[in-house]
Amino acid sequence: MKTNPGRFFEDYRMGEVIAHAVPRTISGGERAIYHALYPARGALHSSDAFAQACGLKASPMDDLITFHTVFGKTVPDISLNAVANLGYAEGRWLEPVWPGDTLTATSEVIGLKENSSGTTGVVWVRTTGRNQHGVPVLTYVRWVMVKKRGTAPTGAATAPVLSPVVAPLDLVVPPGLDFTRHDFTLSGEPHRWGDHAPGEVIDHVDGVTIEEAEHMLATRLWQNTAKVHFDTTQRPDGKRLIYGGHVISLARALSFNGLANAHLIVALNGGAHVNPCFAGDTVRAWSEVLERAETSSPGVGALRLRLVATRGAPGVLRDASGKYEASVLLDLDYWALIPL
Repeated sequence: MKTNPGRFFEDYRMGEVIAHAVPRTISGGERAIYHALYPARGALHSSDAFAQACGLKASPMDDLITFHTVFGKTVPDISLNAVANLGYAEGRWLEPVWPGDTLTATSEVIGLKENSSGTTGVVWVRTTGRNQHGVPVLTYVRWVMVKKRGTAPTGAATAPVLSPVVAPLDLVVPPGLDFTRHDFTLSGEPHRWGDHAPGEVIDHVDGVTIEEAEHMLATRLWQNTAKVHFDTTQRPDGKRLIYGGHVISLARALSFNGLANAHLIVALNGGAHVNPCFAGDTVRAWSEVLERAETSSPGVGALRLRLVATRGAPGVLRDASGKYEASVLLDLDYWALIPL
């Protein structure tokens, strides 16, 4: 058999390291399409001149371009037969990605747990993306519910213990980054690190209705081949599930209105795709400031933020019983760098 039907739960082994195909050279084309797909307009990722004034050699690729590219490499081996992508943890951006860099990815299986239904199981992997020099640019853990091939019990019952938050001391600030001469007029907002207090909730105001064509284009752009995003026969309702990363990028781009100066994502503490998203949904976003931390880089502070994508009202997350509201699509906890 020459074709690849994808892995099922029984095909994974604890400690296995999977080298993913295919290397991907990133160019300005990815940035242009990314900015066309989402209302992304952060100054540091839009302008070489602005980035150079902040101590960088040029404008780096958007952080989520790196994430999507690395993530897409893993899909044929990790989530081609996934029922759902469940969550993320311990994510760190380790090195900027520049136009012309070539990215590859490997994943280590760190957890396997069969579900009580006997038809699916959860696979945990730690994925690392590297550039053409073999230098890690991104690492994260994700866990996926995967279909089983058969009905025989596997006995798999190992779930990893994961850190709930990336410690501020473990955040990697790009070498040379200096916000002491940050131009708040050009960035679009005056708000800096000290203007954001833990507990503050920011309504990002705008909404975007997702079209079938754009999410299909985005998923293909990142070479994500998961069947549930393309094949209407994969779900009983006949709908194509929106790639969760599409929702992440859309919410992050919407957060510009209120967090324009939270320029760089440097860590992903945790995240969950809470409810499915489909074409026709109108997505809005709000953020909660969870924590502040200083860094050793000049003029650079860090904000820990909760980013929520929703079909509903801002600030609404869980019901009286503690369950996520049906309108909530994404609950993401991350660190971003912002001028002091």
